Amino acid sequence: MLGEILLTAGALILLFLGWQLWWNDAIMAGQQSSAASDLSAQWLEEGRAARGDTAPPEPQDYGDPVVGAADHADGDAFAVMYVPRFGDDSQRRIAEGISLDVLNSTYLGVGHYPDTQMPGGVGNFAIAAHRSAYGGGMHEIDQLQLGDAIYIQTEDAWYTYRFRDLEYVTPEAVDVLAPVPHHPGLAPTDRLITLTSCNPLYSTAERIIAYGVLESWQPSTAGPPAEIADVVATWES
Repeated sequence: MLGEILLTAGALILLFLGWQLWWNDAIMAGQQSSAASDLSAQWLEEGRAARGDTAPPEPQDYGDPVVGAADHADGDAFAVMYVPRFGDDSQRRIAEGISLDVLNSTYLGVGHYPDTQMPGGVGNFAIAAHRSAYGGGMHEIDQLQLGDAIYIQTEDAWYTYRFRDLEYVTPEAVDVLAPVPHHPGLAPTDRLITLTSCNPLYSTAERIIAYGVLESWQPSTAGPPAEIADVVATWES
């Protein structure tokens, strides 16, 4: 009898902890998404103001991408990430640094590895987020498919990266952050993005790494890429 009671109590505790983890994660995900929408909307309005009354220009070749200065203080939000594969409400602020103050924040959630490239630059723009808990900014990273878009918005521009490859490494494999991943001695020629998170779910045993390459960019005055314009418009409502 006592054994059955203990088993039942243990099961109830596990169910409660699981519910609490899921519930807190869902709440934080909503807060992070809302905060990212607010920042994106601010930059969209600034872009329209700079453009004036004219309509957004037709898509064109804007030449080499604008690359923002790498002088952000730890915790400063300087970009927004949106990955359609992660869901319509997957937008997250990207802040400088990968401390828990960034990754566990109710309004940030994605951190930029210091000393890696800025969005659009030649080299490796490397970022990190949780897969589970604290908003789970990269919960679906393992579901990325070849060619999936990874959109990065800054105050100055929109950058469209395309997913290319996925790998699993040990936590010590920091060479994935090199300008040319796994080849720290080589000079980069490509404009890369690297997404990093823990693997498997609810564990820090290894890291899951997703790589992408820059496909195109456009200034803020041109508005968001046409493929996501309707979704981005909802962030301002």
